[in-house]
Amino acid sequence: MKQSINCGGKLVDLSRPRVMGIINVTPDSFHDGGQYNHINGVLQRTEAHLAGGADIIDVGAVSTRPGSDEVNETEELKRLIPAIEAIKKEWPELVISVDTYRSKAAAEAIAAGASIVNDVSAGTIDEEMFNVVQHHQIPYILMHMQGRPKHMQDAPSYNNVVEEVLQFFIERITLLQAKGVHDLIIDPGFGFGKTVAHNYQLLEKMDAFQVLDVPILAGISRKSMINKVIKSTPAEALNGTTALHMIALERGARILRVHDCKEASECIALWHALQDVSVDV
Repeated sequence: MKQSINCGGKLVDLSRPRVMGIINVTPDSFHDGGQYNHINGVLQRTEAHLAGGADIIDVGAVSTRPGSDEVNETEELKRLIPAIEAIKKEWPELVISVDTYRSKAAAEAIAAGASIVNDVSAGTIDEEMFNVVQHHQIPYILMHMQGRPKHMQDAPSYNNVVEEVLQFFIERITLLQAKGVHDLIIDPGFGFGKTVAHNYQLLEKMDAFQVLDVPILAGISRKSMINKVIKSTPAEALNGTTALHMIALERGARILRVHDCKEASECIALWHALQDVSVDV
């Protein structure tokens, strides 16, 4: 598996798993919608993520929770760009990821200081996205999603979810590599057009995706695949999140995308200790 990515000239080593802290500048995200709509809140949340061990900050301005309505591009940019500019001004060396499926938002976010693009649609919503990534030679996270957020959970259906998601990534990676884009990360898309059973099948077989020879990101944090099993709410799902994070690390995850950076960092530290039983703790 590729062990590093080049983020605007800064090499991020993924031989040890990394923590990506989520910042949603949205009014309606499933866990923290409306909490960070002001710059002071964004900066405070970033500071808390960094204190908890975050290596990357992922900023998104459009909710992609199941059933969410699409936000127009103007509104997305109005929310997104000031947040990225403020974070970059405060922490110039910080690696910032922009969570967007729009090529224009990606391009403007890169100009504002982002150095990774995180696209839930893997370029299937906006075909110009691949050209933006190619032009800027920036790491690209491509996620699998069946359908679009508004209706993706209406009736997800697969003959074999692992095989179909793997084939999707093979096709998308082939297109990107033909364009000369090689800093790629895949995200199986837990909760994006999948039933609870589909999610656990993907998690159980996630090591199969290592055949793609690119880093794997796990976005499990506080999702319904946890809550529907243990009868919790997103606010109560931290323990379940941590349990599944350990499984994801065992299956090859190199980035954990999370709401709770301290707990994810501790999970990685414990997993890392297991990799070397001679470690002196």
